[in-house]
Amino acid sequence: MKRPIWTLAAVTAVMLFTAVPANAAPQPDAVPAASTEPDPVGPPLLDATADGGTVRVNVVTRHREGLDSASEAGETLVSYDSLPFVTLRVDAAGLQQLDTDPNVVSVSEDVPVAPALDESTLAIGSDKTFVAGKTGAGTTVAVLDTGVAVNHPFLSGRVTGEACFSVTDPNVGSTSLCPDGTGEQVGPGSADAEAGPCATMGAVCSHGTHVAGIAAGNGTGVDGAPRRGVAPDANVLAIQVFSKFTTDDRCGTGKSPCVLSFTSSQVKALEKVLALKRAGTDIVAANMSLGSGRWTNACFTDARKAIIDNLLAEGVATVVAAGNNGYADAVNAPGCVPSALTVGSTTDDDQLSSFTNRGALLDLLAPGTGIVSSVPGGGFASKDGTSMAAPPRHRALAVLRQTFPEKSVTELEALLLESGEALTYTSAVTPRIQLDAAALGTGGGGTEPDTDPKLHEFSNWTPVTIPDSGIVQSTVQVEDSGQAPSTLQVYVDIHHEWTGDLEIDLLAPDGSAYPLRRVHWSDNVKAIHEVYTVNASAEDAKGTWTLRVNDMSAGSGGEIVGWGLRFPWFHNWTETPIADLGTVELPIVVGSQVPGNAPTGVRVYADVHHAWRGDLKLDLVAPDGRVYPLRAPAPKDSGDTIHEWYVVNASASPAKGTWKLRVQDTQAESTGQVSGWTMTF
Repeated sequence: MKRPIWTLAAVTAVMLFTAVPANAAPQPDAVPAASTEPDPVGPPLLDATADGGTVRVNVVTRHREGLDSASEAGETLVSYDSLPFVTLRVDAAGLQQLDTDPNVVSVSEDVPVAPALDESTLAIGSDKTFVAGKTGAGTTVAVLDTGVAVNHPFLSGRVTGEACFSVTDPNVGSTSLCPDGTGEQVGPGSADAEAGPCATMGAVCSHGTHVAGIAAGNGTGVDGAPRRGVAPDANVLAIQVFSKFTTDDRCGTGKSPCVLSFTSSQVKALEKVLALKRAGTDIVAANMSLGSGRWTNACFTDARKAIIDNLLAEGVATVVAAGNNGYADAVNAPGCVPSALTVGSTTDDDQLSSFTNRGALLDLLAPGTGIVSSVPGGGFASKDGTSMAAPPRHRALAVLRQTFPEKSVTELEALLLESGEALTYTSAVTPRIQLDAAALGTGGGGTEPDTDPKLHEFSNWTPVTIPDSGIVQSTVQVEDSGQAPSTLQVYVDIHHEWTGDLEIDLLAPDGSAYPLRRVHWSDNVKAIHEVYTVNASAEDAKGTWTLRVNDMSAGSGGEIVGWGLRFPWFHNWTETPIADLGTVELPIVVGSQVPGNAPTGVRVYADVHHAWRGDLKLDLVAPDGRVYPLRAPAPKDSGDTIHEWYVVNASASPAKGTWKLRVQDTQAESTGQVSGWTMTF
């Protein structure tokens, strides 16, 4: 997603698509401070230890340097290689110590959660991509689940990497599912669902094998197998992240034994994916078909956010099942993490599955009802759930990576969104994956579609020294014409010995100043990594934009590491013929880059060629079906080209969803084409 794409600071407006600016180095060892933050320790944790007991918690600090002081609050259970993160067992006194530690950003309980094909893969068009040779060859997808039956014939020896992170903790009744019985195992056999404790648990450990088969199964020559998964030539990195529980109080009445996954195991697994990616493995996505909770807004404080952000910065999408609670306006965590890509479930006739979570935090839909795939023992079974819907998405990314190796993972995500079949329901509009359209073009003819909703980004990553008690400026040149948007985003990366004395402004090409940050004398952090949103709709976009930083007091120095502008200009440049007396509609899918309703000044640019342009009527159609007139027919206008900007008040309509430029030829005897259009919020 969520998911365009800059890494968001905690104070950024709720957005589902994120990534770091070009040339910006990821920050795995630091978490930026929000301008206002709640206390790290909430009442439920304090209540859990009020009787003298202990609790297992995940602690996020601002920097790795803060881990030493945080770790003094309790017993270290899990440590991490690159993150400002530690898992502890603490009592009430330890929680109080963490709550007052200035290095601590958040403290959350390490709670274990449960795991959340032929017809389905055909529904998203993977039969066409297979015929076209787009099978995901050369790419790898990580499956964080209950392990995989690595010798299953449906997977044909394509499980090329394995690891296991599984908690044994007598205090909560969990034991490791790693085949060697340890809490961490890496290498061949370490995630084999047919080895170790999983081998004795039957269907309980079948989930990961089913997910892997949906994604990468190949039924060629396999009796009783589905035809194939979405990317039948892609490799699988199998990572076991579940632990075994044997009591009904954890599993539910009559449901023990069961498998549940700790957040700490998930973070360790994602950290392993990051390390392999940096070591050269072409991992395009990590699948997490698990989760819990009810989130209607983005969860910026989730303990998994930092590692999911860092993976996206390295070109790995984290694909998460939305959950199976049937929530009409919410998803599970970690699907609520802005940089995660959250998937809900449909039936094969494009109806929402009754069980699927949905709403504004949902990025994509995919078939997830009655899905037949591989299970341990060499067989096949049918399962329902958003767990079954998530694999098509990350394997779709593998197919797109093979098709467009030059594109970033965020650009591939944009292709999936733009080409998806928009499904409208009560709380939102969400595209359903249409892989053939994304990989082969709308007509399936094997050409790259021209549609590209990627947002324009302009940045300057030349470091500039900030004088002690003085003003410094850094500039960015914008070449695109037209009005600046009402949601212009400004990313700032500044390191300074004392950021509390910094004042930051954005200067438009005409010299107008837009305040971004005023002095915060009590702010003692040493880095600013934030995204600010500015209403710059009064400005022309083209020209020199300036970031001005004023050090308001003496005694500290630093530098502007870099900064950038992001213009949310959405595009569709698919050339579309206009038949005589015909009507055409060109869609643009807007995700959660612009939360809430559309602004009062939506700007639409149309590029239309027609033998008699006066015949044409142009309208903007919003996701909720409202029609906003742009241009009325003008019978005496004999021109042959429309290159015009229109401004409409679309504030009655939601921003997220599918917008359409509708062009209607109202008179006979002439034809033409729509070259493309853009929309600016």
